[in-house]
Amino acid sequence: MAIELAYRPNGVLASKIHLKHVSVATTEGYAARPGGAQAELLAEVNKHEAGHKLAVALREFRNYQAGILPAGPGAAGLTEAFARIDGTVTDGAEAPNVQRSDRDILNLLSRRAETLHLGIANYCWFDDPSRALCLKLAGTPDARAPLAGMCDSARCPQATHHPRHRAVWADTAAGAAVFLGGLGRTRRTEHARLQAEADRAQRVLDAIDAAGQAGHADPAAGQRP
Repeated sequence: MAIELAYRPNGVLASKIHLKHVSVATTEGYAARPGGAQAELLAEVNKHEAGHKLAVALREFRNYQAGILPAGPGAAGLTEAFARIDGTVTDGAEAPNVQRSDRDILNLLSRRAETLHLGIANYCWFDDPSRALCLKLAGTPDARAPLAGMCDSARCPQATHHPRHRAVWADTAAGAAVFLGGLGRTRRTEHARLQAEADRAQRVLDAIDAAGQAGHADPAAGQRP
């Protein structure tokens, strides 16, 4: 309503009076006018969100260097990206030097971090919409962001699971086991559905544990020149 009122001559002032705003800045925010409070708030939110994504990407990169690898369908692609960054030279010298400082690493991670979408049980590295399973299921291949409500991270090629997601999958597996124990023999359809959910959660758990141990088992993993 504020936007519709603002389209009219002297609409911002009319909106302020009609909506009983104390300040015109508030009305500008509601009306989404350039330079208004809404635009400033959105810019600040985007800035903090971008900073947080960079911090998450850096943390997972440091985990990779420590031998704690990601799991999930998108793990191979993410690991390859981290390996390229880890081996990037700092200058044109004959002896390559690995980027070691957080500032250098953040510069290299920035493009990858822009594609990151944080999920409760996974990370989505949304760098190619045509490969996003959620968009395929929804029939919206041209969308600019993933559909978190339709995420199936166990099958999406752009999803990864990390140790911080383990508790969510463990709770899912435990909850499914409790419900399975309470089902009667006649409820075969429900039993099959819950069993599939429990098996899926257990596979993700096993993959997270295996990925975390794989790097430590390989002496060369996580080592840098």
